[in-house]
Amino acid sequence: MKFDYDAQYFNPEHVLDCGQVFRFYPFKQGYFVNSEDKACYVYTEGNKTVAESDYPEYFYEYFDLNRDYSQIVKRAKTHNIPLLTRSAEAFKGLRLLNQNKEEMIYSFIISQNNNIPRIKGIISRICRGLGEKREFLGEEYFTFPTTAALAGAGSEFFREAGCGYRDAYLAETSARILTEGIYALEALDGASLKKQLLTYKGIGGKVADCIALFGFGKRGSFPVDVWVEKVYREDFNGELTDRNKISSYFTSVFGEDSGYIQQYLFYGKRQNL
Repeated sequence: MKFDYDAQYFNPEHVLDCGQVFRFYPFKQGYFVNSEDKACYVYTEGNKTVAESDYPEYFYEYFDLNRDYSQIVKRAKTHNIPLLTRSAEAFKGLRLLNQNKEEMIYSFIISQNNNIPRIKGIISRICRGLGEKREFLGEEYFTFPTTAALAGAGSEFFREAGCGYRDAYLAETSARILTEGIYALEALDGASLKKQLLTYKGIGGKVADCIALFGFGKRGSFPVDVWVEKVYREDFNGELTDRNKISSYFTSVFGEDSGYIQQYLFYGKRQNL
């Protein structure tokens, strides 16, 4: 089944290339995207972005298409910060995804001190080793493993998948989630969620902010990495050096729009806008 959306406010390249998602690759005229056990083919055709999937309702929500991003872009520009104004205009088709919570916990543990191609490779190997084989549009893919499968894999599996020192983090965190579930996390506000995420093995401040933003939909989160530090120094004349304090500074300025604005600033700086 297909659905489409105004390409001006839904640009697949910008959505997928801004560091919030790792399970995608170029396919035909667009991208093949996986989430949980599902697949989607997304591409731009004229002034529309088209998505094909056996799960259209899931991916409509996944791409956050119920939300009016024209208003978010407008609010971003009212701050009169040159980089933010340029980025919000150039990348108005960038959207924050609504991704699976557990998948984001494991994915962003893998992401720490890592680069995107390597993260994608590790996750792909884990899915191939522990997920189920499926097919969509003649393309084979593997589902994201269940927590039970991850918890039963053991550190050696993760080490062989290329996780390095993160093998113990994945083994311990998946075992904890298998025992506790994540229901208690789902009820927490943004600040409480971050505090609780920090109690999990392998989750520091930046990873916790990423999980809160990209997995739990806490749009008031503001992850800080090397690119955002660069933004802070060069575009905000900031002097703080602690990333948690830098994150708090940005959330105090941008409030509930923090997550959207973080993506505009991050992507704009990375694209040398």
